[in-house]
Amino acid sequence: MNAQQRILATLAGTVVSFLMGYILYALALGSFFEAHMGTAENVAKTDDMVWWALVAGNVFLAYLLVYIFGKWANIKTFGAGLQAGAMIGLIIGFGYDMIAFGTTNTMDLTAALVDPFVTAVMLGVTGGVVGWMLGRGK
Repeated sequence: MNAQQRILATLAGTVVSFLMGYILYALALGSFFEAHMGTAENVAKTDDMVWWALVAGNVFLAYLLVYIFGKWANIKTFGAGLQAGAMIGLIIGFGYDMIAFGTTNTMDLTAALVDPFVTAVMLGVTGGVVGWMLGRGK
């Protein structure tokens, strides 16, 4: 895996991760998560999002998959990337959400149990694109 492949896969993964996050969390499930917020108030930055941080987070998520797929797993297809990305998303999602549920009031248990599956879909599709990008030209 050369630098150009890593960069292109990271860029494609970033775009897909960002779009999947918007589609899943804002459009499809926004009202669900709003209904299952915890008791913490004024937590969401709906009017004054820090866009550079949102983009940076998606870059790091995409590069995590690029690194794992290219360095350790040798994933170079959409299907293999989809499966691996979904599993990584599920594990990260459960880890983060259980810690967040146990230590904050940002979501109720229902949201903490649903969110890992949403994360699995998001990182699954992102992983599929990353895997496909890493396998191009082979």
